[in-house]
Amino acid sequence: MNLDSPLKDSIRTIPDYPKPGIMFRDITTLLGSPRAFRRAVDELVQPWAGTKIDKVAGVEARGFILGGAVAHQLSAGFVPIRKKGKLPHTTVSIAYSLEYGVDEMEMHSDAVAPGERVILIDDLIATGGTAEGAVKMLKSIGAEVVAACFVIDLPALGGAKTIEALGVPVRTLMAFDGH
Repeated sequence: MNLDSPLKDSIRTIPDYPKPGIMFRDITTLLGSPRAFRRAVDELVQPWAGTKIDKVAGVEARGFILGGAVAHQLSAGFVPIRKKGKLPHTTVSIAYSLEYGVDEMEMHSDAVAPGERVILIDDLIATGGTAEGAVKMLKSIGAEVVAACFVIDLPALGGAKTIEALGVPVRTLMAFDGH
């Protein structure tokens, strides 16, 4: 999906961050605009309005902001997926590949009951390593991952195809060329 220019125009692009050649797509400007933030949340919620979604899982940190708002609108619970060592209770974890290396994330082992319908939310999908790890972790504890949703897709990096190959539909609100 590609939304109109005003929503896309609310994204700030920072060249050469975090390293030369990367065009960093910053959603903090979207979040700071009441109109753009509301529109993005409404568009992320729309396909599931009126359906049963048990939980929304958000990836640290921008996925918390978007996922919390989506969970509220869907009357669903929220599941934080965090970097290793940040959660106080029994956790499940998974190592995943980043564009710039490897990291590990975790969630509480009791955050999702087997069979619960879950939507994964994050701000951006690039190579798909983080989302792939999150989907696999959710499935490992029995979640039915209904969809993975992102504000921004960088299609040249192939992340959406990686997630779709796991049997999870991907919804994005806009795409940017390049890295």
